[in-house]
Amino acid sequence: MAVVKTLATYELVQRLFPRPVTERDELGMAIGKAIDSSLSRFSHEASLNRRPTMASANKYATSVLDEELGDAHLELTAGEREKTLKQISAVLSAFRRSELFGLGRPRSRLILINGAVGVYAQPDFWNGKDHFYEMKSYRAVPIPADVELQLRMFQLAFPGFVASLVCFNRHSEPVEVSSTQVAPPESVELQRLLRQAYTEGSQHGTEKVLEYVDSPIVSYTIAVPAVGR
Repeated sequence: MAVVKTLATYELVQRLFPRPVTERDELGMAIGKAIDSSLSRFSHEASLNRRPTMASANKYATSVLDEELGDAHLELTAGEREKTLKQISAVLSAFRRSELFGLGRPRSRLILINGAVGVYAQPDFWNGKDHFYEMKSYRAVPIPADVELQLRMFQLAFPGFVASLVCFNRHSEPVEVSSTQVAPPESVELQRLLRQAYTEGSQHGTEKVLEYVDSPIVSYTIAVPAVGR
C-alpha cells in the first residue's frame, strides 16, 4: 500500500507564515470560529429549505463562542460580550442578504504531489459546479500573504473554478461586505506553490495510507532535485 505524507492547508499556512499567538489573536480566533460555524450551519439549513431564523442562528453562534472562550481560558466583561455578540449578529444578518446564503461547503480535496505528499484543501462555500468562496469576518483586502496562500491551495484543489474572497468586516458598522475574484496562478507560481507544499509536507506531514484516503484527489507532478545536488 502507498504511504503519503499529508497536512492540512491551515497547517501549511502556519508553517510558512509563523507568528506568536497573543491573547487578542485567541479572542479573534474564538470569534471567527463562532462566526464560521454558525454561518456554515445557517447556510446548510437554508439549502435544505428549513427556513432558519436569525434567533436560532444567533443562539448557536453564542454557544460556539462560549465554548471557544472556555477552551482558550478567556473571559469577557459584560460590555465586551455585548459588543462581540452584536458584531456576530450583524455579520449573520449581512450574510443572510449575500450571495453565499444557501450555499453548501464542498468536501475536502487532497492535492497529491508526485504521489508522495498531499495537502487537504476545503474552502468555505461553493455552488457545486464551478465557483468556490472563501469567507473572512474581517477586511482582508488587499489580500494578505497568508490568506493568498490559502486561496492558492484551494485553487489547486479546485482547478478551473472561479475563486472569490468574500469579506464581512465585523469591525465596521454597518458591516462592510466585499467580494474579490482571485485570478488563477500562472504556471511559474503554480510550480513554486507545489514545491513549497511538497517540501513542508515531506518534512512535517502525517503519514497516511493513500488507499484509505476518502477525499477526492487532484494530482500534480513537479520536478524534485536529486539527493546530493
